[in-house]
Amino acid sequence: MAEQDLTLGVGGMACEGCAQSVTRAITRIDPGAKVAVDLPGKSVRISAATKDRAAFEQAIHAAGYDILPPAAQ
Repeated sequence: MAEQDLTLGVGGMACEGCAQSVTRAITRIDPGAKVAVDLPGKSVRISAATKDRAAFEQAIHAAGYDILPPAAQ
């Protein structure tokens, strides 16, 4: 299965611990996902075989973070 890149705006991340929480939430959905968290940019870039954006968004939200609309990034 080919990997796809997805960038999501994530609100509420303030430290490396937050970045690790977001990474764990994403890798629960797709254990093989490559995750790059940008704390200052309030975003996360996901390279994964999973195509279900909503599943990633729900996992991040369940971890306690907000999904930001594209205009807020």
